[in-house]
Amino acid sequence: MLNTLIVGASGYAGAELVTYVNRHPHMNITALTVSAQSNDAGKCISDLHPQLKGIVDLPLQPMSDITEFLDGVDVVFLATAHEVSHDLAPVCLDAGCVVFDLSGAFRVNDPAFYEKFYGFTHQRADLLTQAVYGLAEWNHDKLKEAQLIAVPGCYPTAAQLSLKPLIDAGLLDLNQWPVINATSGVSGAGRKAALSNSFCEVSLQPYGIFNHRHQPEISTHLGTEVIFTPHLASFPRGILETITCRLKPGVMQEQIADMFKQAYGNKPLVRLYDKGVPALKNVVGLPFCDIGFAVQGEHLIVVATEDNLLKGAAAQAMQCANIRFGYAETQSLI
Repeated sequence: MLNTLIVGASGYAGAELVTYVNRHPHMNITALTVSAQSNDAGKCISDLHPQLKGIVDLPLQPMSDITEFLDGVDVVFLATAHEVSHDLAPVCLDAGCVVFDLSGAFRVNDPAFYEKFYGFTHQRADLLTQAVYGLAEWNHDKLKEAQLIAVPGCYPTAAQLSLKPLIDAGLLDLNQWPVINATSGVSGAGRKAALSNSFCEVSLQPYGIFNHRHQPEISTHLGTEVIFTPHLASFPRGILETITCRLKPGVMQEQIADMFKQAYGNKPLVRLYDKGVPALKNVVGLPFCDIGFAVQGEHLIVVATEDNLLKGAAAQAMQCANIRFGYAETQSLI
């Protein structure tokens, strides 16, 4: 059994991790923690997330020093803000734990990226070089040896799963940057209350135009520039991305279909559509990324959808953990 600590367990993604770890036959929850200053400290997680009642009724323990919780722990999931993960991950690694970080603290191997897009000075360039980017379908071999796994952002997961096989196969004319229009439910903003993500205040609006931190994450790992525009919409959870690309001359629809099948035919958490394109309702509450596409002439539109809290966060973290420790990728997820 892998003794497993979940830090930041009171958030939406944290609660999903609790569900997955609890039903994993090879994992045991040692503690659920939150910041000592959190209003959730001392509460029972099933009081905050009633879907866990009678399943996981553990307390959310206040944490001021993570070393107090690391004795005998094999795995740490950090469902924390990037500044917090930046400080906690090295301590967990020094204790011999395998760390799965759901924040952006180690996703890009460039300290300047964090100053520009995250607003803090990264102090652990050594860990940036060691961290493995947890895009599970594409980094399987590296994940098997990793000690620090940087779980990708929710928007970048769907975007990269859609575009990476096209780019790697040389099917796109990248003189025209792929245009990613992405829409997320309000859970993507986290559980902390704010007027800007109050359900009655949210309509449908783009944000972070030309400066959202996920754009350079996507571009860095794809190796090409993209135009990325996120939108916040008035539904609880899920992401749908509509991605417009230009094909190289002569590329046919059949080539694209074959390419996607080659990339994901044996990948259990990516579902491909032979006809039509996916809808958000198809993935909410499930660990899949669904992908469909349409072609007209040299224009390609790819539609991808996922649950932002699952394949965009907790499910992908667990998928990476399963790969890391040699279990079936779908263990506890399906």
